[in-house]
Amino acid sequence: MKPAFRFPFALFAAAAVLVSLRPVPAQSQNPDPLLDARAYYTKYEFQIPMRDGVKLFTAVYVPKDRQQSYPILLNRTPYSVGPYGVDNYRAALGPSEHFQKDGFIFAYQDVRGRYMSEGVWEEVRAHKPVKSDKETDESSDTYDTIDWLVKNVPGNNGKVGMWGISYPGFYVAAGMIDSHPALKAASPQAPIGDYYMGDDSFHNGAFMLAANFSFYTRFVERKGDPTPPRAAAPFEWGTPDGYDFFLKMGALQNARKWLGENSYWQGNLDHTAYDDFWKSHAIVRNLKNVKAAVMTVGGLFDAEDVQGPTSVYRALKKASSSLPNMLVLGPWSHGQWSSGDGDRLGNLHFATKTAAFYRLHIEFPFFNFHLKGRGDAKLPEAYMFHTGVNEWRKHDAWPPKDAEKRTLYFRESARLGWDAPSGEPGSDEYPSDPNRPVPYLGYTAQAMNRDYMTEDQRFAAQRPDVLVYQTEPLAEDLSVVGPISVALHVSTTGTDSDFVVKLIDVYPGEFPGFPSAPPSASPAPPAPPNAVKMGGYQQLVRGEPFRGKYRKSFEAPEPFVPGEPAAIEFSMPDVAHTFRRGHRVMVQVQSSWFPLVDRNPQTFGDIPNARPEDFKKALQRVYRSPERPSAIGLFVVREPR
Repeated sequence: MKPAFRFPFALFAAAAVLVSLRPVPAQSQNPDPLLDARAYYTKYEFQIPMRDGVKLFTAVYVPKDRQQSYPILLNRTPYSVGPYGVDNYRAALGPSEHFQKDGFIFAYQDVRGRYMSEGVWEEVRAHKPVKSDKETDESSDTYDTIDWLVKNVPGNNGKVGMWGISYPGFYVAAGMIDSHPALKAASPQAPIGDYYMGDDSFHNGAFMLAANFSFYTRFVERKGDPTPPRAAAPFEWGTPDGYDFFLKMGALQNARKWLGENSYWQGNLDHTAYDDFWKSHAIVRNLKNVKAAVMTVGGLFDAEDVQGPTSVYRALKKASSSLPNMLVLGPWSHGQWSSGDGDRLGNLHFATKTAAFYRLHIEFPFFNFHLKGRGDAKLPEAYMFHTGVNEWRKHDAWPPKDAEKRTLYFRESARLGWDAPSGEPGSDEYPSDPNRPVPYLGYTAQAMNRDYMTEDQRFAAQRPDVLVYQTEPLAEDLSVVGPISVALHVSTTGTDSDFVVKLIDVYPGEFPGFPSAPPSASPAPPAPPNAVKMGGYQQLVRGEPFRGKYRKSFEAPEPFVPGEPAAIEFSMPDVAHTFRRGHRVMVQVQSSWFPLVDRNPQTFGDIPNARPEDFKKALQRVYRSPERPSAIGLFVVREPR
């Protein structure tokens, strides 16, 4: 492809304060001359004033070609827009190489209170539906930024797009609310939708320990005036074994020994129920008056923000049925779609370059159409990569309109079946010891392994504190789409307990290409780099914990009555997965998932401040009788035969 920029243009004067930091020439690390930002873009730095007088640092890269006008692509982040200084360039610009080659104006902004921007930063800053003239939130900061950019950056065509991954994805979602008329396209990617409800902090009341601890070892408050990032020493774990590290740490409050007085970490510990603190910070509760076309993107195996994309998509759909509202889910870990091929994750191989396909055939056409009026990508409402069959599929709704709700029941003899229990009452029991919790991995890791959502579960199936139910080998493909519902009837000898439910794809014992493979078995995926043999692999498709004391309300926890049956119902995040003919569907149930999830002492109380004597063994019972059936609900679509 030829470069879009042929003629350099002169520097422009703008009505702003031009900030120059350490004017040291920087060399691009990208060897491709078509992607050398210095060759085709001029960099400027501005302090853009907000309505309350606070100024936000913004780096703007403008094409040197003046033969045409360009749309602006805005990225707002709490993670620094460095390198700082007008002579120091980012090695690559925009969401992907396609944007830099085609030509856009790229604007990167340190959000309020972070790095070189003024003001005070607030984690997942609350939206204010009603504001006075001087009151601000992320929607107003975005509005003021866009308004300034389109009025002061020459050569722009009056159209603005936003994109961001993870925390920057939250800022896209927040910036869409009461949006500026110039905002024509927005792509929140792996956005934080509701920190408590299945996002970074809590999943069904259970605290996501490993991920949050690791994050807050490096994410700290800024002290004093705006300043560029400073190099920090890596966190010293003192051991390669995270399971042992967190077990010895004890109660969550003991983390101060390593994290110090980190107010962000402490906020999680002070609000373990779904109180007004969390509700006010849940951006999905305020996604209204959005005027831009929206493409929300996420990873089916995103260990950090698997719930955010679908919650944003559904909130927008509920708020406006006419809004261009698209959902893209691929077989990715957190942000994996932004670079690389995306042809594998952990032990799984998808036989196609999913991330490269997305960047060229989905993301770039979306912005190109809405910001430049070029092409017609005919993008569907839902563009999904279906694992198992390993192919992209277009849907006009999500879940697909032709999906049928089916129920798999827990049955006797560790079976999983489509028929509800009948006859005599039945149940299964297992022990749970919070001092010897079930690990979430079958090997040693320090913090959260970003690949855990595809990991082999055979290590867990062999433990006495894990219940296992599975179908017979499938006679035909079973394609599961959308969220998974869980309905459990349980009892415990404790007064509080977690219940972790995992949906698993059990591969046949042999594949073609391996010794003695039966001819009827499914084709073997390519061998992964670590040469794991996939025969008998128990692939985690989806798993979620539920903290039992929230079974009636996430706002008002309630203890169990020891030995008394209780119902627990919840949903697990969406999947797009086909269990192939010859595979089995498995469900595992356990009461700990450590250190991915913090330990439940199994004694009702304030878990962050639990004492050693509060951590007690319990005997758990799962019922599977006609009166108290336990089951999972699936949305199923028919595969071609």
